[in-house]
Amino acid sequence: MQPNQKFIKNVKNLSNILIAVLFIAVAVLYFLHFSGKKCSNEQAEGGTTVANLDGLGMAYVNSDSLLTKYEYFKEIQEKLIAKRDVLNKEYQTRAEGLQKEIANFQNSAGNMTMNQAQAVQDDLKRKQQNLMMYQEQLSQQLMKEENQMNSELYDKISDYLRIYGQENDLILVLTYSKGSGVLYANDSLDITDNVIVGLNKEYNNELSTDKAVSSQQ
Repeated sequence: MQPNQKFIKNVKNLSNILIAVLFIAVAVLYFLHFSGKKCSNEQAEGGTTVANLDGLGMAYVNSDSLLTKYEYFKEIQEKLIAKRDVLNKEYQTRAEGLQKEIANFQNSAGNMTMNQAQAVQDDLKRKQQNLMMYQEQLSQQLMKEENQMNSELYDKISDYLRIYGQENDLILVLTYSKGSGVLYANDSLDITDNVIVGLNKEYNNELSTDKAVSSQQ
């Protein structure tokens, strides 16, 4: 009897699943501050022009580039992959142990009475069921951590864009990527590079602050 491979397959695909989920999360419209001022075409940091459409400040972020270049996303992705590998190893260890027990039973079953063989079979069946329950627990644990990381990522991007929008008189920021609902967007609306620079600067400042606090403790 082979160990259940469902968990192993699922956890190996979680990094891709995470990216897909984040694309959806970033795709949500960010309703940004509307100051009431007349919005005008202006040069944003880094040289990107923020376009004005009849007084309506709009821009977009390319989610593919954002997730590829955002250092915080790289960090949480690495943490999730590391956690996935640990849980996968734990599952494999238990599954291999059960396999050995099954192999031993198959080799020695001929020397057992019918009652003894039935008792061992019942025990192995119970262990198999426990292994499946353990698999489900690990999957739920990993999914819970994934959801928490997704939430933290969403909050960081949302909070930054809210401030960015206030500073650049934007009231709406969309996400733009292949396969999204946006079929075309003028390059003048693209603030991706500016947002990536800003997010990474904010993230690096947080790291520096954390290191400074740790060194003082």
